[in-house]
Amino acid sequence: MNSEKVISGFFIILSLTLNFGFVYGEIDVINHHSVYELYAAIAVNFIATIMKLGDKTQTGSVLLATSFVADLQLIAAAAVWGIINMSNAMTPDLFSTVISLAAGALIANIISVALFIGETLLLKR
Repeated sequence: MNSEKVISGFFIILSLTLNFGFVYGEIDVINHHSVYELYAAIAVNFIATIMKLGDKTQTGSVLLATSFVADLQLIAAAAVWGIINMSNAMTPDLFSTVISLAAGALIANIISVALFIGETLLLKR
């Protein structure tokens, strides 16, 4: 068993599940989405991105790109949420922008997990 792959897979899948947990719920109901879960998704995504930095393969490059996309969209979601909260103008319409950005990151994380599984299945023993 390759412990590096286990740890890397753990963080890749954890970032997907945290991202899904944040997005899950009614898109315009603020109480269905925890700001702490968003911050946890950002932190775990950063860890997953750092772990992907050392991979020099073509698949590794695509995995890193998907991580950058997820990081960028989650940071944008947190920034929009912060700006809306600072202006005290939180409306369901504006909050749906936060969830839409996080949903984009969710798609990037799904692609990342699919690539990770595909790469793992192609490895020879």
